[in-house]
Amino acid sequence: MEKFGKSQSVKRTEDQRFLTGQGQYMDDAIPGDALHAVFFRSPVAHGEITSLDLDAAREADGVHLVLTIDDLTDAGFDTEMSATVVPNRDGSSGAAPARHMLAKGRVRFVGEPVAVVIADTLEQAHDAVELIWMDTDDLPAKLDLQAGGETLHPEAPNNRAFDWGMGDEAATEAAFQAAARTVSLNVHDNRVIVNSIEPRGCQASMSDGRLHFSYGGQGVWGMKAQLAQKLKLDAESIRVTTPDVGGGFGMKAMPYPEYFSIAVAAMKLDRPVHWMSGRTEAMLSDHHGRDLTSLAELAFDENNRITAYRVHSKVNLGAYNSHFGQAIQTNLFSKVLMGVYDVQATYLRVEGFYTNTTQVDAYRGAGRPEAIYVLERVMDRAARELGVDPWELRRRNFIRPDAFPYWTATGETYDVGDFNMVLSRAGEQTQGFAGRKAKDAERGLIRGQGLCYYIESILGDPSEGAKVEFCEDGTVNLYVGTQSNGQGHETVYAQFLSDQTGIPADRINVVQGDSDRLAQGGGTGGSRSVTTQSNATLVTVDTMVAAFTPYLANKMGVEESDVNFDHETFRAPGSNLTPTLIEAADMARADGRTDLLQHEARATLEARSYPNGAHVAEVVIDSYTGVVTVDRYTVVDDFGNLINPMLAEGQVHGGVVQGIGQALNEHVVHDAEGQLLTATFMDYALPRAADVPMIKFTSAPVPSTANPMGMKGCGEAGTVGALAAVANAVQDALWDHGVRQADMPFTPHKVWELLTHGSVAAE
Repeated sequence: MEKFGKSQSVKRTEDQRFLTGQGQYMDDAIPGDALHAVFFRSPVAHGEITSLDLDAAREADGVHLVLTIDDLTDAGFDTEMSATVVPNRDGSSGAAPARHMLAKGRVRFVGEPVAVVIADTLEQAHDAVELIWMDTDDLPAKLDLQAGGETLHPEAPNNRAFDWGMGDEAATEAAFQAAARTVSLNVHDNRVIVNSIEPRGCQASMSDGRLHFSYGGQGVWGMKAQLAQKLKLDAESIRVTTPDVGGGFGMKAMPYPEYFSIAVAAMKLDRPVHWMSGRTEAMLSDHHGRDLTSLAELAFDENNRITAYRVHSKVNLGAYNSHFGQAIQTNLFSKVLMGVYDVQATYLRVEGFYTNTTQVDAYRGAGRPEAIYVLERVMDRAARELGVDPWELRRRNFIRPDAFPYWTATGETYDVGDFNMVLSRAGEQTQGFAGRKAKDAERGLIRGQGLCYYIESILGDPSEGAKVEFCEDGTVNLYVGTQSNGQGHETVYAQFLSDQTGIPADRINVVQGDSDRLAQGGGTGGSRSVTTQSNATLVTVDTMVAAFTPYLANKMGVEESDVNFDHETFRAPGSNLTPTLIEAADMARADGRTDLLQHEARATLEARSYPNGAHVAEVVIDSYTGVVTVDRYTVVDDFGNLINPMLAEGQVHGGVVQGIGQALNEHVVHDAEGQLLTATFMDYALPRAADVPMIKFTSAPVPSTANPMGMKGCGEAGTVGALAAVANAVQDALWDHGVRQADMPFTPHKVWELLTHGSVAAE
């Protein structure tokens, strides 16, 4: 591990341009001759389209084109969006209803795109959309997570998309029958909206017979493949790029219906076409997250050790199968179903239901927060019902350090871990709670403490590529297959390459988001970026050193076997030449050895890594108003080896704030007719600085053995732990007041109702 010892906290180099307004986001690079697109969206949640009058819109000033699904179909395009089909427990396939790029015959949620107007200016496009007239035979809106109700899709007559299961149901049932004690808890995980600082947007143009599609996404190659497939184009005739992206959170990872319409419009008009979502439009049409209810059950023996764990979840998919959301919802849930506890019998059942709402998909940690939230909430309930300290109950059930590698009942193999060490570090930093609680009580305040111990599985494509290119001006280009959405990739990737090669980080340019400049890449998602990309960079460095070694041996007049690279310079006994890689590249360029100026490699991680950690939240509740304040927050994380500890801490801070936001404020509300009532920031409460305490972060690394860097990833860890930590803290505060069931979001009104009546008025 010696060569990974240079890791230092380095400030983000990209912040200079971001904070001075020099970032290049989707709206910063609109061609002067670009046309503008605005979508006409369904104003009703469910209805048959009986007529669609576009004549006035097509004749409006500045309008060049109005597209509907019929136009896309008549042009020969494949208009069905790709989607995941989840298998049922009985082995049959789940429902697979078609979703088209623009509504076909029926609309199924408010905000579903029906038509798109392309005009000279944005204002003209908006004006023309106002002239579109659509008649519908309205149908009842289905919003509950139950079988039955108004049928959304003929393929799913009961509106159940799938009934999926994983684990050993018989063994789990036997363990519950033999248990000394069982504990159960119904847990609701409320629906939230990602609200990235930059909404979704895209731009398309034609040049020399090629389609150039640019969008604010999380990887260009998946989008390129979808464009080629749906628009019947040769892949070589498509270039996909991504500029700076103002937040992704998984929500921007997949192709959306709007993207294909914009590409078609550019092809038809041979003009650049630009589209940027408005905020309310984004709230209506972006994939939402969470929105599931779970019955979680734990079985214990007489020593309070867990013998079995069982969960039955009902998840809201929205109106359609998502691009990959259901697979993530079920697959990722299963990956961390076991948590950090030594349990051998588990069973998970997940039922997915269609409703007349926006799709629910993976973001803010995909399935990890949902799984850990459920597990840690029922662990907290178990501690209370069993009369055991919640810290001690977790310690008693941790997987022991000497049990690794540990094969879980859900098929995961945890390579390393020392959970008790991490938890003990957290305990040292949170002492004095009883005294703080007593002082608050004197002032009429209620203090609670909540603990969450999480583990997550680093997911996504385990393969990634990298390319290093030496430029004439002495700089070096590092081409990567991931895509930054604001995480600091430009800094951390340059820092890692610098650590391995001695090339000054300020001379390294990180190149991303261009399918013409790197042939393949896995994009960003599932906390995979730094681990997979660094692994690819490491292999590329080895490839580069191997390529330079025979060339330099000849220059040095020594045997090839005598040449050594010490991660800064090449050296050999008997030679006074000690070139750096940049100097070696300059020598090669002077000798006409252009083959030594570019080096490329791909690498595949053979196993996953498992970041884990302890989150401890303390909340204070004003019993007169129900206002909940997160007063203290402590995190001790095992991320393995870190390239840049400061950036890792920043990732944790951001994730924790997201978790606090959902726990206290964020909540999506639809009315009985499927209208979104929380479609502006006046109605949807994002967390603000005043809602967040100082967050104490400590790194307690146990280096992973699953990759040569010893890394574990950290992208979503903050949110994974924060939801349950805050929720358990609120439940702890309310427990002595007779409240036995408290679910997010803990708004003042809800908490006041709980304290006053022991129940919650309808939201």
